[in-house]
Order: sequence, then C-alpha cells, then structure tokens
Amino acid sequence: MSTHHRAAVLGSPIAHSLSPVLHRAAYAELGLDDWSYGRFEVDEQALPGFIEGLDGSWAGLSLTMPLKRAVIPLLDGITGTAASVEAVNTVVFGEDGRRTGDNTDIPGMVAALRERGVEKVESAAILGAGATASSALAALSGICAGPVTAYVRSAARADEMRGWGERLGVDIRVADWAEADRALTAPLVIATTPAGAADALAGSVPERPGTLFDVLYEPWPTRLASAWAGRGGAVVGGLDLLVHQAVLQVEQMTGRSPAPLAAMRKAGEEALAAR
Repeated sequence: MSTHHRAAVLGSPIAHSLSPVLHRAAYAELGLDDWSYGRFEVDEQALPGFIEGLDGSWAGLSLTMPLKRAVIPLLDGITGTAASVEAVNTVVFGEDGRRTGDNTDIPGMVAALRERGVEKVESAAILGAGATASSALAALSGICAGPVTAYVRSAARADEMRGWGERLGVDIRVADWAEADRALTAPLVIATTPAGAADALAGSVPERPGTLFDVLYEPWPTRLASAWAGRGGAVVGGLDLLVHQAVLQVEQMTGRSPAPLAAMRKAGEEALAAR
C-alpha cells in the first residue's frame, strides 16, 4: 500500500500563488498519484504552530513572504545558499523528521538566465532593493565578472545593498533611483521592483538592449518588458523564475530528477491566461 505524501505553499496573502499549479503539474507528469500539494494562509505568528502540527506524511513546504526569514529558527539546519541571503523558500523533511531549509530562488534565477543563453556578463544592474534584490545579487555573484549597480530609492536601502554586496562578495555600486534609466544600458538588467514601479523607464530602453530579467509575472508583460522586447532585447520573466525555482523544489521534495520543466511552465502559462 502506498503512503500519501503531502507538500504545500505557505504565506500571507496566498490565494494567488501559482505554486500548487506548478507542483501538481509535475506530480501528474511524473506519475506521482499519491502526492498532493496544497496552499495555506499562514503568517509569522501562526508558523511555529503550523510546522509543529505536521505529521510524517509531509515531504516539504514552499514558503513565500513574509515567512522566508521567520522560518529559520524553526529548522534543524539551512544550506549555505539560504544562509547567504538569510532567506528560506524551501523546507524538506527528512525520513528522520529533520527539517532542512534551502533557497531555490537563487539557483532558479541562474537557471532561468542560462536557459536564455546568459551564463556570464561583464556587468549588471539591479532595479530596486529588498528580498528579491538580495537573491539577484547572490545569483550575480556567480555570473557577473564586474560591478553590479543597484538603483534604489533611499539611503537605508543603499546601505542594505552595500551590506549584501560585501557579504556575497559582489562589487556593488549604489545609485539613486532618479538615475535608473542609466541602468538600462547594462548587458543584464534585473528588475525587482513591485508592479508599476518601473513603468516610467519603458521610454528609456536603448536602441540595442541586452537582457532584461523582470521578476514580475502578473500583470505580464510589464511596460518595461514590452518595450524591451520591442527593441529586440532578450526578456526573462517572473514565470521563468517561478518555474525554475519550483523545478528545484520538486526535485528536492520528491527525490525525482529531472522535474518536468516544460509541463510545469505550460501549466503556469495556462493558469495565468485563465485569470
């Protein structure tokens, strides 16, 4: 008799998460009929009780904001990747009940860029500061040979990004958001800003743009991504990141590799189109 295996995504708000669509598509493709993947509205206060209440049928958890840092004290250990940015988006439960935290956003970014042929760049720019920006910086630590310039709105954010640069061993420069149009001439631009924040930059896309990685997936395409593609630049989107980080989660939680990237992406695209 086969045992049922469970996994889920936790966060707040969680209603719009695409994770269930992506993970269930993977289970279907891999023939894992005894696996289920749910979603739970859980905030920082509720997290310890939720995790304590899980039984042996649980294989893993995906975590979104605001839980990526709050979960760390509840775990038995975290990987070096997760420690590098103090953020966990994946928890895997071992046979012995051991809870290990990892961060698949960082290798997910690297994989999404590699899929589009971007493996090494001489320099890069990041739009915005915050959790996704620190993950972007960690991804760039392995692929960017030269300086990374972050365009930020406040002195506090600037200090934060300098701190991450130092920790991650990245040659970071910080510039004011008022000069963000200068970012667009970099060979690789990673936009980590919330919806609408970079819209005004759409008119400043250079004649021959490099690669834009815009981490948003709803609404998509963003104005910046549209303008970029219109000029012939390569665009990597938020769905690419979501799918690649989910592929790594599926592989870790199920022990099956490779996870079905194409089927997961197709399921994500269909779910977004249906909204």
